[in-house]
Parts: sequence; structure tokens; C-alpha cells
Amino acid sequence: MNSTIIDRKILGLGQTPSRFQIADVKFFPKQTAQDIEARLSKTHAQLRRRALGVDEAWFSTLEKGEEWRDIMDRTGPNRMDRAKIVRRALRLVQLRELASGLSHLGNEDRKRLSSLQDGVTLTQLRNEHHADEIAARLHEEMPWMSRATEIAWNAMRESVREGKPALSLPPILLDGPPGIGKSHWARRLATLVGTPSELIDAASEPAGFSVAGSQKGWSTANPGRPLELILRERVGNPFVVIDEVDKVGDVRSEKGLSFALSNALLPLLEPLSARTWSCPYFRVRFDMRWITWILTSNNRRTVPAPLLSRCRVVDIPPLSGAHLAYFARREGAARGLPADTVEVLADKLARTGHRLDLRAVIKLIDGLVASENRPPLH
Repeated sequence: MNSTIIDRKILGLGQTPSRFQIADVKFFPKQTAQDIEARLSKTHAQLRRRALGVDEAWFSTLEKGEEWRDIMDRTGPNRMDRAKIVRRALRLVQLRELASGLSHLGNEDRKRLSSLQDGVTLTQLRNEHHADEIAARLHEEMPWMSRATEIAWNAMRESVREGKPALSLPPILLDGPPGIGKSHWARRLATLVGTPSELIDAASEPAGFSVAGSQKGWSTANPGRPLELILRERVGNPFVVIDEVDKVGDVRSEKGLSFALSNALLPLLEPLSARTWSCPYFRVRFDMRWITWILTSNNRRTVPAPLLSRCRVVDIPPLSGAHLAYFARREGAARGLPADTVEVLADKLARTGHRLDLRAVIKLIDGLVASENRPPLH
């Protein structure tokens, strides 16, 4: 069966995800003070006509002649009424502005948050069998990640069994040598679940701004990438992968303030604090508790202790020759290499490839593909 068809079956495309209000703001209908004035004036006139015993249904059919003008003159607001209506309309606009939680934002930022007006979707699996299918597919593709797959499998089944509104895995730290597919495993799991993902490279982005965002006033002020992902995809439970978190270190300003990525992560890894997490850019609270966080490291001993204490740590051993041969057979077949060529490569890797990683095997396959596609010499 085609892998795309299998993926679509596993994803359960066609199911309707639930919707969820993630931002602690209120969106009111777009009405100006003049719109509210017109509505209040109309209501005022209707109440006056009712007091005079005018049948509203009859009045609505009346042509705009002398009788209609006479009734309007008697029931329409006078100068004092109009002044009160204007004050009331302005006050309602002010109260709405305060209640919205958006009064401190400019038009551009309001527009960015307007995508949340109807809430975001929350992805959940159909049933426990759906979780079984995803885990089986993931294990088939990457059997050397079996311990991580088992943890994800149990968490997915538990999420369905407890009737949670969204799928969310506990924070996981995948620790092992480079080039064994830790980040790929995390993003592949997100794809099979059917939720978007974002990869943040802690080695190249050691400051916490990439996760939490930065306050206005900085030249590069923006929301953090997890929140930007939610705003862009309108999905409240994406996967966020922090790669090489053992390389975060500490980032300090000239005044000695710490902006380390680990400090920005801590409140987002705790469900209670993540539920009312305050974005430094928008200065609005967001419910970020449904994000699945997957961290990777090459050396857990250099991962900050507070991060370690909040994660399920999974030790991934180096790849064996058998694992590399298995990967080469799958990748080579997917790239269209002849079966005998793939088998020669797999046999060599099984015997002598234990010092290689997945990146090296992919390079070998790239070379074989290029060789197969090279035009013959005449």
C-alpha cells in the first residue's frame, strides 16, 4: 500500500477537531460609536412608539408620508436624548475596549490576534486503536527508537482513555549520539498524529526569545516561535522540538540579565503555569498547556537540571549495523534504487557500518542515486 495512503488512514483525515479559546481576550463585533448610536436611537424610538400604543408591525408597513413623519417627530429622540445616546455609545465603546484585553495593542497586533477569534482546533486521536496504528507505524520506520515510541504510545492511549480535549504528551528528552534521528522521530510523530510541529535549534538560538518572544522595544521584538506557529496554523496543541538542548548555556545582557532558553522553557513545561502563560510581546495570557515538548540532547549531563527534572528522559543507544542496514533498505527502496544495489549496501552496513550514523547512510544513498541517474558514456 502507498505510504501516503497509509499516512492518511492513520491521520484519520475527515474527523472534526474540537475548538478552544486559547487567548485571554474578548473579541466584540466591529461597531463604531456611530453604529451604537444608531442602534440606541432606533431602540429609543421603538420604546416611545410602544408607550404611545403604536403597533410596531403596522408602523413598519407605513409609507413615509405625513402620518409617518408625525409619528417619527413624536417618538424620535430630542436634543437632550441625543446627547445622552452619544455619551452612552462612547461609554459602551470604552467598556468594550477595556474588557477586550486588547486596548494596549496597535492595529497590526490586533490583526495578528484576530485569527484566534473563533478559537483554535485541538487535535485528538479517534480512539486507542488509532494510537496503536501510529505507534506501530513509527516503530516500523525507526525500530531503534522503540523506548521513545513506547512512551508516546502509552501517553496517546491515556489521552484518549481519559477523554482529554486534546492530545498532549508529557515533556520528553531524547538523549543519544548525533545523527540517529531523534528530531526526525519527533516531527514524524507529529505528522502521524496530524498536528503541526516546529523545530528550534538551541545551538544556534540559545536565547529564550525564540521560545518566549521578546518585549516591544527590542529591534527584533516578536512573539515566540511556538505562539507564532499556533497563530499561523490555528492549532492549539502542536509539537515543539528543541534540538540540542544540552548546548543552551547561559545568555546574558550587558546589564547581567539572563535570557537563557532554559529559563524561557521552564514555565511552559509546567501545565499549571503554561495554562496562564503571559506572552512578553503581546502582554496577553495564553493557554499553552496542550503543547507537546520534545527535547533532544547528545549529552544529558550538560542539560540544565531544572529541565531534566521536568522531562521523561529516554536514552537512545548508538545505532547498530543491523539498524543502519534496515534504514538503508527502506530508504534505498523509497529512492528507487535497484534491489541488488540496496542489498549490497545493506550487507556492508550490517557488517562494518556501526560507526556511521543516518546522515552518513543518506549521503551514501545520494551517491548511489546520482550514479544510477548518470547518463551512459558513449
